Amino acid sequence: MQIPDAHYDGRVPETNTPLLEIDDLHVGVEGVEILRGVDLTVGPGELHAIMGPNGSGKSTLANTIAGNPGYEITKGRILFQGEDITLWPVDVRAKAGVFLAFQYPEEIPGVPVSQFLRQAVSARKGTDLSVLEVRVALAEWMQRLEMDPSFAQRYLNEGFSGGEKKRNEILQMAMLEPLLAILDETDSGLDVDALRVVARGVTEVRRQQPELGIVIVTHYRRILEELTPDRVHVFIDGRIVDSGGPELAERLDSEGYEAWRS
Repeated sequence: MQIPDAHYDGRVPETNTPLLEIDDLHVGVEGVEILRGVDLTVGPGELHAIMGPNGSGKSTLANTIAGNPGYEITKGRILFQGEDITLWPVDVRAKAGVFLAFQYPEEIPGVPVSQFLRQAVSARKGTDLSVLEVRVALAEWMQRLEMDPSFAQRYLNEGFSGGEKKRNEILQMAMLEPLLAILDETDSGLDVDALRVVARGVTEVRRQQPELGIVIVTHYRRILEELTPDRVHVFIDGRIVDSGGPELAERLDSEGYEAWRS
């Protein structure tokens, strides 16, 4: 299988091509199988929720889609815009438009948010953006996301609160303009007010990019009360064991996961 160069050509697929197709995906970590045959299809503009208990493999799925090299695909494939990206490295996937919002964003001391975003956006778009271009776009999005302008000069995630880290992830998503965004437990550790701010940010990004596909990984229904999913998938023991509409999240909220464990 041919792996593309680090520069992606950005071609637009046919409109009837799914944004993401996962076919019988098996993934292991240090020889232990975590994903045991995952099938998932996400269309442009759709929002899918992956719900499951701790240890079910949800974050493994998120990291595998993004191309984290610590996760070994032993069977199956991942298609993005009709292209087989199973062996694509993480940087190529990112430049092609695959974005992962981390559950635990890392601190990068000495690197201001504005500098990080200028480098990331330049890499994504394949051109060297000026400081002014980035500053204008950054100021606009920070206003939309209800972020203090001084935030841009702070070192990336250093000393950030949980809510600030999660809003910064949404800021990155907005600036990078991905085609597919994987939000790995973006709601974890947030109080109700912070959750609503983050959800409004996601909604604003979707308004600007109606073709953006989103996969939300979560334990709870809280964020889905703010962001109505097109599809909800129940994830147990490395597999999707059930799928449905928003009503499935309501059932999970009232019944828990025990009904799907057998």
